Amino acid sequence: MPNLKKQHSYDCMRKLKQQLQDYFFVILVYLCAFSLPFLLVFAAQKLFINCLPTVTKFGLYFLFNHDWNPVSGYFGALPFLYGTAMSAGFSLILASFLGLGTALFLTEFSPQWIQKPLIMLIQIMSAVPSVIWGLWAIFELIPLLQKFIVPFLKRNLGFLPLFQGDFYGVSMLSGCLIITIMILPIMISMAIEMIKSISPVYKEAVFALGSTQWESIRIGILPFIKRGLLGAAILGLGRAIGEAMAVTMVIGNKPEISLSLFSPAYTLSSVLANEFAESISKLHLSALYEIALILGAITIVVNILAQILIHGIEPLDLTKLLGKERMNTPSSLS
Repeated sequence: MPNLKKQHSYDCMRKLKQQLQDYFFVILVYLCAFSLPFLLVFAAQKLFINCLPTVTKFGLYFLFNHDWNPVSGYFGALPFLYGTAMSAGFSLILASFLGLGTALFLTEFSPQWIQKPLIMLIQIMSAVPSVIWGLWAIFELIPLLQKFIVPFLKRNLGFLPLFQGDFYGVSMLSGCLIITIMILPIMISMAIEMIKSISPVYKEAVFALGSTQWESIRIGILPFIKRGLLGAAILGLGRAIGEAMAVTMVIGNKPEISLSLFSPAYTLSSVLANEFAESISKLHLSALYEIALILGAITIVVNILAQILIHGIEPLDLTKLLGKERMNTPSSLS
């Protein structure tokens, strides 16, 4: 009998220990899950508090004012918003065509012996630090643009405002190309996965009707991945919008609004990288905090939009949320 009581108390202690371990494990998992949203809210709250001086002084005029003069105390984010939108838009167009073309080549046309090395090279490109791309652009890309690309564009498309004016190397065009290079690996990788996920039955059915290779791609592949491609492009763009170093090195860093791609420009991330450590007044620092808040909001909205386009919005099932199963009622069975 004493042995049975001892065994019973031992089992109770072991069960209590297991319950405590499970309880602390669940608490730890919940803390990990909610720590990231908490950090996001905490960072947004700190940015908002620090940008209150400019919000109080300029209000919404801060978004539409094109003057940026830290000495006189006039601040406006319009040149940076314009530079970010222009560079993001043109790079998105370039990366979409190049990424889709590369993905189609790797999945539909390339021989097996070259497919894996190219995919590995694309993955290596995504791991290259942005400062390396910036240095490469200064010493290789900009001279190439000056000698060949810009004269060609002026000669053939010089009647358009986008390709007018003098080209001094650092410009909106250089920034767009650098952002395109940084978006491409994400675009290509996601496009390859989307194409591989399509059932070959669709292509075989199109081929059975006597279609060409282009028609099989246009009918059997592109309609099924166009929504995901747009989401992938925006997802890559969300990363490139916040990239500061490479863009800062080649875009010119001049707070002006110009239609020409040959003119220097400024982006939200570039002004933060250049001026945050050298702010000359509290108002100047507050304006930079507000730009950081705007940049963070744009990045979050872009990423949410990309996730919606890629995965869609699933309807909320309250029965799953509450951990209950639907009951097989006569109406549901009928």
